[in-house]
Amino acid sequence: MDEHRPFEIRPGTGDDIFAIAGVLVDTWRSTFRGLLTDAFLDGMSREDEAIRLARRMGVPDVYYLVAVEPATSNIVGFANFGPPRGRVPAHIHELYALYIRSEHQKAGIGAALVRSVAAQCAGQGAKSLFAWVLAGNPNRQFYERLGAKAIGTSRIGVGDQSYEQVAYLWEDIDALFRRAGGQS
Repeated sequence: MDEHRPFEIRPGTGDDIFAIAGVLVDTWRSTFRGLLTDAFLDGMSREDEAIRLARRMGVPDVYYLVAVEPATSNIVGFANFGPPRGRVPAHIHELYALYIRSEHQKAGIGAALVRSVAAQCAGQGAKSLFAWVLAGNPNRQFYERLGAKAIGTSRIGVGDQSYEQVAYLWEDIDALFRRAGGQS
């Protein structure tokens, strides 16, 4: 994608669910092919993901932001975030998902989404932000470039397999906001 091609970041709505599900399914298939099983990836459907995403959208304090290409109104990426899942201090919020269509990566969209997430979380009183990332994710360096530090690992079940994931923490959400602003 042309680095100077415009995009807009806006809140995701119920009307966006099917498009967000399409980004998720297409991105998982392009990013995780060879890492996750073909059977799992090929079995993913936009309809199933849309149902799951709609349920999550209905949870209090869980938010979606979408990146939209203004010329086409197509959603090319999204972020999903909110309060931490599990036993994490309340002042730390969690970035649950960040996906950008492969043809739109490296254009500042991911950094712009993270900057918007950081601003919204800080406005809700968060001091820090973290994300779980599959250890084999080829895009892990993105989080590191934005200043996240790997602070731990765990296992996650995907389909009928177990995979290692890495917890990345941005300890200072204000610093993340400033750093992400310089990336986009």
